[in-house]
Amino acid sequence: MQISLWKRVIILGLCLLGVIMAMPNLFYAQVESHNIALQKIARSGSTPQLQADVAKWPSWMPSNLVNLGLDLRGGAHLLAEVHLGDVYKDRMNGLWPEVRDALAQERATVGSVRREPSDPSVLKVQISNPAGMATALSTVRKLARPVVSLTGVGQNDIQVAATGNMLTIQLSPAEKAATDNRTMQQSLEIVRRRIDAAGTREPTIEQEGSDRILIEVPGIGSADELKQLIGTTAQLTFNQVISTTSDAHAIPGAGNELLPSQDRKGIYYIVNENPVVTGQDLVDAQPSFDQNGQPAVNFRFDTTGARKFGDYTASHIGQPFAIVLDNQVISAPVIQSHIGGGSGIITGNFTVQSSTNLAVLLRAGALPAKMTFLEERTIGPQLGSDSIRAGKIAAIVGSIAVGVFMVLVYGWFGWIANFGLLLNMAMMFGALSMIGGTLTLPGIAGIVLTVGTAVDGNVLVYERIREELRHAKGPARAIELGYDRALSAIIDANITTMISALILYFVGSGPVRGFAVTLALGIITSVFTTVWLSRLMIVMWFERRRPKTIEV
Repeated sequence: MQISLWKRVIILGLCLLGVIMAMPNLFYAQVESHNIALQKIARSGSTPQLQADVAKWPSWMPSNLVNLGLDLRGGAHLLAEVHLGDVYKDRMNGLWPEVRDALAQERATVGSVRREPSDPSVLKVQISNPAGMATALSTVRKLARPVVSLTGVGQNDIQVAATGNMLTIQLSPAEKAATDNRTMQQSLEIVRRRIDAAGTREPTIEQEGSDRILIEVPGIGSADELKQLIGTTAQLTFNQVISTTSDAHAIPGAGNELLPSQDRKGIYYIVNENPVVTGQDLVDAQPSFDQNGQPAVNFRFDTTGARKFGDYTASHIGQPFAIVLDNQVISAPVIQSHIGGGSGIITGNFTVQSSTNLAVLLRAGALPAKMTFLEERTIGPQLGSDSIRAGKIAAIVGSIAVGVFMVLVYGWFGWIANFGLLLNMAMMFGALSMIGGTLTLPGIAGIVLTVGTAVDGNVLVYERIREELRHAKGPARAIELGYDRALSAIIDANITTMISALILYFVGSGPVRGFAVTLALGIITSVFTTVWLSRLMIVMWFERRRPKTIEV
């Protein structure tokens, strides 16, 4: 029955903090407008309307909100498949110049070298002198590098085999596994950066299986809008122009590809399929205007890209140079002089909006492989409002039923438990706001479940107090023993539930994790309000009233 002052301050302070952090959720629309306006001001400057939105909520008050999930807010759902084979093709195309140059140094032994048509994930190289195959094998195998992954330690990234006068080169199984993992992680990060750049709050972006990405964005208008935001791969390359043609079915020849012009209708460019530099060498891209005042995009390469870009322009003055974006030539200027410094400008039929979007996509980076959307859904806000209404009704009915039961069974002590339950709910929402948690419909189910389980601890304590009173203990001693002897049962019961919540969180995905988050937070706040808060309230009441007998 003795609770020191510093413990009382901490208990009441935590309750007050929870209430203050939960308070913005009571004024959701105003606080959301305030937060969005601050983000827009930080990105593009202030306007009178934005300042008015900022003034809707005091700046000295917390402004963290519980994010509403897709099923509550409405939004878009996409399931995308990443074409991992595209990365194998790019690796083989990038490896061919190295193989060609290495074998060229052994021309006296292996003879002439030619690339043969093959599966995109395999590089086939024919040498004219079969007797030099051993030398060719040894030369190409020297190009192998160690696999960069924990599971591929001690293995090489390529496998080289020979059949007659044909070399067959492909990625090793360990390198394919490492490449798949890197590709998926890079795709996840780039999709996340593109969606975040649009100012969307709390998207769900996670890997499903070995080659699929689940994308759920609350608050976005439609699945088509989301596809436009992330569907463009923004694969920027700079390629040598071989020739131009108006024949859409022209055969480009080995090592080349036929690409349409973006602004010159009916014109096609035959370009070398091995780019000089790519968008992966970019470090910055910004919208700007060219010398004629037309929208354009300024770009800047990293050190490696700047060197390759400068060397190429120095040796190809007077030749056209194709700037290729997503397999379309957006510009093919003639190189007038050596371009040093690693910076340049992309011109074309841009609008201000399209040049801005291109700059955003280039800064976010190129998707390493093409994505196909296997499933798409647009969830309207009406469904979200229905879900919220149903969740509110369930929570209110459940809370009222639990509250009435506690008062009928335990009287005044039941009112104390109900007050603790209200603070418990406030602390749950405060914690969700602080961590930036997302509330989903299953999450509401977790809250409703918490309403029922939150009083379990009080029931255990009150029944223990009743039992001690039957043994002729005084009220103070009965309260003290009731809390002490019920503590182990309360902790054991909540630990087992917490284990279940953690398993649901780490094994489950999407809505299941939303349920697990609210359940876990509910367990923590319930234990706090039962073991410390309700005990403090009973002690403070007892210190003031000093009853000779109590009735539980």
